[in-house]
Amino acid sequence: MTANTDPRTGPGVAGSPETAPGFERRAEIDLSAIRDNVKRVIELAAPATVMAVVKADAYGHGTIPVVHAALQAGAGWIGTAHISEALPIRAAGVTAPLLAWLHTIDSPFAEAITANIDLGVSSGWELEHIAAAAQQAELPARVHLKIDTGLGRNGCPPDRWDELLGAANAFQEEGLLRVVGVFTHLAVADEPDREETDEQLTAFRESVSLAEDAGFDLEVRHAANTPAILSRPDAHFDLVRLGLGMYGLSPFADQTSDELGLRPAMRLVARVTNVKKVPRGQGVSYGLTYRTGEATTLALIPLGYGDGVPRSAVEAPVLVDGRMLPSRGKVAMDQFVVDLGPLEDPESLVGSEAVLFGGDGPSADAWAVAAGTINYEIVTRVSQRVPRVYVEGSWGPADG
Repeated sequence: MTANTDPRTGPGVAGSPETAPGFERRAEIDLSAIRDNVKRVIELAAPATVMAVVKADAYGHGTIPVVHAALQAGAGWIGTAHISEALPIRAAGVTAPLLAWLHTIDSPFAEAITANIDLGVSSGWELEHIAAAAQQAELPARVHLKIDTGLGRNGCPPDRWDELLGAANAFQEEGLLRVVGVFTHLAVADEPDREETDEQLTAFRESVSLAEDAGFDLEVRHAANTPAILSRPDAHFDLVRLGLGMYGLSPFADQTSDELGLRPAMRLVARVTNVKKVPRGQGVSYGLTYRTGEATTLALIPLGYGDGVPRSAVEAPVLVDGRMLPSRGKVAMDQFVVDLGPLEDPESLVGSEAVLFGGDGPSADAWAVAAGTINYEIVTRVSQRVPRVYVEGSWGPADG
């Protein structure tokens, strides 16, 4: 397992994490897992093309290394939420088709058009701003019109779809933009038995037909997110948007990553910073919400909510010295506590690895359960205070 490249600092440390210079805390990102997951989904989605979604710093995994790994594996498109996330990808020399879909009136549309970034469009005001930016850039914009088929967030309401098509057609005739795609987003694809997905797909097909009847020569039609890629082949169309699955996590409550043929790519670890024996009844952390039931040993882990560890996590599993142990008390900004049980020589564990999730440790899913959230949030919220180290090679199946 060799270290690779950090998107913020350039070339990383050569050699394995075990032989690399010391660390306090870090998130190890297995780029081979990213590639394997993309290849797995390419097989499932064919003949549809795969878009690698790298919004939010690639769900916390690091945008540029993940983009390169996904393209190496055969992804045909890259997707981000914001233009500000897409521009650095172009600056890194990536020329693959690239879509950004969430905008405000202050979004840098002209920069996006100049950088050949496709733009999602949900409303008339976006079309007007994009057309003005295209005039400024002296280049036509490439746009994907988004229809709200039931999620109720971004996207054009169905009763205004004809109006949006008409406005887009007028700007296209002026040479200011070209409509190259129509897309939507699914609300409950992670619950495959819900009938709302059928309703959304029916509405999407109708909206695509209206766009085609209006004369638009569409390159791509896309609706499927990771859960729909895995459970709804009828949602694949021309392009699928691979988010969570690329990072090896399952979107389903009743199926694990392993059952889906995916490998988690992130392993979050820290060094045990302090170990001490305490008596029965010892309070732990702010509010003293936990007290020891017997004389025991407590270990301090230098990761907290300032690093993205959920403050809401209760009795989350941590792998220390080959044992799966529970966190105790409240997570603080910089640290939390694990109960090691009675030990004869506790100080021998100072400097040991504590694995919060990934690899040989617990799963991100287990931390999501402990925090009352979803695995998407667990990996994405790992903060920039935690260095990313890029590796090649698996740590084996995750436990928990």
